[in-house]
Amino acid sequence: MTVPVTIRLQEEDFDVAREIAALSRDRTDIGAVVSFSGICRSDKADGEVGDAIAALVLEHYPGMAEEEIARHAEEAVARWPLTGLTVIHRFGRIVPGDNIVLVVTASAHREAAFHAAEFLMDYLKTRAPFWKREEGSAGSGWVDAHDRDDAAAARWAKS
Repeated sequence: MTVPVTIRLQEEDFDVAREIAALSRDRTDIGAVVSFSGICRSDKADGEVGDAIAALVLEHYPGMAEEEIARHAEEAVARWPLTGLTVIHRFGRIVPGDNIVLVVTASAHREAAFHAAEFLMDYLKTRAPFWKREEGSAGSGWVDAHDRDDAAAARWAKS
């Protein structure tokens, strides 16, 4: 059986429960579904100084972003016995409390679903072709990568 993979980049919001239901509906081969939803927050990351975040503006390179995410989704399917996978990433202006990203992985067993979800989120956080600009009362600025995210992604490197 071919593993169903859904990848969407969109400006509009998504419904987490609806996406999980769509992936698992009428499936008896799924024993575990793991989801991660990233939500825009108003405060800066750990220890960063600056005013509150009024909005994030996410930009991407259409076509290239979908291809890159698909490439990593294929790797996840090859590495773990998944029975389904959904990745949704928003772009455009997103305000605190809004959804940014959703990764849903399904498998017969929880371990594969957890690992695949973590792998994909570590990739999306560090290497997906998105650019993020924070807006606040003092103006706006591009968000730099964090070493902690690179360290998390490094654990998935094949040796």
